[in-house]
Amino acid sequence: MDEEIFNMELRKFLKKVGVTSQREIEGAVRAALDSGKLKGSETLKVKAVLTIEGLDVRHDIDGDIKLG
Repeated sequence: MDEEIFNMELRKFLKKVGVTSQREIEGAVRAALDSGKLKGSETLKVKAVLTIEGLDVRHDIDGDIKLG
């Protein structure tokens, strides 16, 4: 395995995950605020699930996002 290539590819993937996840969360929160579903003072429970096809990997990442 070429460590440099692996590291670069891993960083590209993680950047993509971060950017797209942030967009999705921001869009969902804005829509919920606009519709009145959220007031803006809540703390949202969030979960991301990482799986790797071909490997027996499943990793759950739980967290909270405070809105106010």
